[in-house]
Amino acid sequence: MKKLMLGNEAIARGVYEAGVTVATAYPGTPSTEITENIAKYDEIYSEWAPNEKVALEVAIGASIGGARAVSAMKHVGLNVAADPLFTASYTGVNGGLVIFVADDPGMHSSQNEQDTRIIARGAKVPVIEPSDSQECKDFTKEAFRISEEYDAPVIVRLTTRVSHSQGTVELDDRENYELKPYVKNPAKYVMMPAMAKRRHVSVEERMAKLKEYSENSSLNRIEWGDKKIGVITSGIAYQYAREAFGDVSYLKLGMVYPLPEKLIKEFASQVETLYVIEELEPFIENQCRIMGLKVTGKDKLPVIGEYSAGLIKEKLLGETIEKLNDIQDEAPGRPPVLCAGCPHRATYYVLKKLKLTVSGDIGCYTLGALAPLESVDTTICMGASVGVAHGMEKARGKEQSKKTVAVIGDSTFIHSGITGLIDMVYNNSSGTVIILDNSITGMTGHQHNPTTGYNIKGEPAKQVDLIKLCQAVGVDRVKVCDPFNLKEFEQIVKEEVAADELSVIIAQRPCALLKHVKFGPVLTINQDKCTKCRMCMRLGCPAIVDRGDHIEINPTQCVGCDLCPKVCKFNAIEKAGGQNE
Repeated sequence: MKKLMLGNEAIARGVYEAGVTVATAYPGTPSTEITENIAKYDEIYSEWAPNEKVALEVAIGASIGGARAVSAMKHVGLNVAADPLFTASYTGVNGGLVIFVADDPGMHSSQNEQDTRIIARGAKVPVIEPSDSQECKDFTKEAFRISEEYDAPVIVRLTTRVSHSQGTVELDDRENYELKPYVKNPAKYVMMPAMAKRRHVSVEERMAKLKEYSENSSLNRIEWGDKKIGVITSGIAYQYAREAFGDVSYLKLGMVYPLPEKLIKEFASQVETLYVIEELEPFIENQCRIMGLKVTGKDKLPVIGEYSAGLIKEKLLGETIEKLNDIQDEAPGRPPVLCAGCPHRATYYVLKKLKLTVSGDIGCYTLGALAPLESVDTTICMGASVGVAHGMEKARGKEQSKKTVAVIGDSTFIHSGITGLIDMVYNNSSGTVIILDNSITGMTGHQHNPTTGYNIKGEPAKQVDLIKLCQAVGVDRVKVCDPFNLKEFEQIVKEEVAADELSVIIAQRPCALLKHVKFGPVLTINQDKCTKCRMCMRLGCPAIVDRGDHIEINPTQCVGCDLCPKVCKFNAIEKAGGQNE
């Protein structure tokens, strides 16, 4: 039976067919759909963990317990999980352990571009890389075989285009995998220095064996064509190369670490001109150069962004690519914007009005940096807003805390904001942290988290109480307010930033896109009352449109959240079809 599947969906199918018992993740685009689809298989225990470090630790525990286990994350999530990863490389596995990491060339939804292969090499963990949906499923199953045979965690590296493109996949039955017995073995699993020194020897021996496996694995294959040109490539770049070069010779690498050096040299010896085509870092290319091979790659191709067949033709073949559907006038820019009815809009409106410095975080609310809200001053990584605000205070003195707030989402606070808040408590900060509690993990598509009261399957779960949590770590001033109550919210912010002690404000209002959120009638602007002061435009709501000679509300975008009437001093914004009550 064949089925059309996203790469991420095919990964989930491979996990199911491999007889996996435990699957863990923290949502992060472009990896999120992996675990969302795994959760549809009742045979597999799946969970959203508070962060990627915890997710990987749970998977490691399941593996040591004898089960096949997986953990999924995006590339920056691997940074968070690096601590357990590097040591799990030493301990090895019991049941197979596979880690899916989705890189994001082009930064479609990420704060940086980074190459997972570099981290994997540092951790001495093998990496395999599929090029399409069928390989996503097949390579997943092979990854478990490699993991168990070579006593190693295995990384399956994906990129946005592989994760989110569709292809036909041949479905198979689920393997009847039996749990391996757990045997107490401190020498293998307790990484004290004496044990770790011996395990490091095992890691080096394992890598030598994996190198030999790579030379003979069916994951790496030569496709002979015209030998005037040879292309070494992997992942989605293989698809681009085939489209750009056509019938030349290819060495398609499915295992990208460790590399098959003998196979690469054999291939290189039989072609006249050798290209290496890979997105992001010159990982394969540098190894080829170390081997003494003459290759063309990053000297002509960028280390930035995504590739395409057109880019390869232009940079390597010198072809001018005709743009399809070329238009004379450029389309107007359409920057991303907070949704109509977004609860964060009111928060940023107030923070900008008060001219506060705002250390921001990772989430939908990062868009508060853009015009017209223009509130967010910094965004570094998950949870960094709290530490950054604390650092600014310690650098510039206590008066800075009366000009600075940290903003962080509820899910991000659980992910990695709690320890920052503890640091503020412990080190006598007087800053203010605003938790933007929209009752969901919004940016990645409405996944539940420990503050929502539901697990990955939508079943009721114990709900973390943010108020009690903040109080438990030592915050005495905790205020809760609906940011759409603009006057009250503004007053609370003023009071808390003026206080000489640490405070937390929980800006509590659900995401406008949640199914249970209902608003009133759409709004309209009474042109007789409107003075064109454009105060409503300062909200940055996509439903409010400046036509030049007048301001209007687009009824197809307005959700009736009733925020804009609260900033109109002339009562010109009314419910459609009648006056405001």
